[in-house]
Amino acid sequence: MTDGRTTPDQDSLSKIDTSVPHSARIWNYWMGGKDNYEVDRAAGDAYREHAPTIETMARASRQYLIRAVTHVTGELGIRQFLDIGTGLPTYDNTHQVAQRIAPEARIVYVDNDPLVLRHAQALLTSSPEGVTEYLDADLHEPEVIVERAAKILDFDRPVALMLMGILGHVQDYEEAKSIVRRLQSALPSGSCFVHYDSTDTDRALKEAQQGYDDTGAVPYVLRSPEQVAAYYEGLEVLEPGIVSCPLWRPEPGTAPEPTDIYGGVARKP
Repeated sequence: MTDGRTTPDQDSLSKIDTSVPHSARIWNYWMGGKDNYEVDRAAGDAYREHAPTIETMARASRQYLIRAVTHVTGELGIRQFLDIGTGLPTYDNTHQVAQRIAPEARIVYVDNDPLVLRHAQALLTSSPEGVTEYLDADLHEPEVIVERAAKILDFDRPVALMLMGILGHVQDYEEAKSIVRRLQSALPSGSCFVHYDSTDTDRALKEAQQGYDDTGAVPYVLRSPEQVAAYYEGLEVLEPGIVSCPLWRPEPGTAPEPTDIYGGVARKP
């Protein structure tokens, strides 16, 4: 029995629009997850008809995240992560990868999607030694994100800022660059920037993206590799540079094929 008041979970559920597809849910579908609706599966299938490689791209992006977080944690010794644009949990999320290597790692996830909020409890698992928290905040307000994250992370020590496949949702390119700069400016020396975004390097992908945007869903802007590279200005980009994600430090003995998702890892001097 309730007193008639709306619980946070009920409130988040009421904000979920299942009449139009949603990128996080479609990505979840392509990754083999179950947190999606029929409208998302239909849009995902339509996208795949134009761009058959999209599921490969989705899975390659997760493998890239695993390799990047593994390197940042294991080789660079980063113990704090600010992962903005979390999306829906699937497998080997940032905190799981980082805390396998360093159980004391602290991870702050940031998103403002009601379905992600509903599933936040799945993300809010941590090793006993570490911390995993979720912030309901907007990428367009980087100072607010930093202020709230600073209650959990120590910004006097290196932090890995992660923007994985999210900047395309910022329609204006100059605003996207401004958001990146403002977030990076809050990081101390020795921090890392970990990023990827889909690019406009394939006609079929561009046609598929336009078809998706035409559904009324929140659009995603495909940008050139040169535009993507501008997010890294002023940073020390680690080898092999800003490349197609499967080509970023692939596992030994593999022969990865490039996709139209570009990213890299950079260190703040």
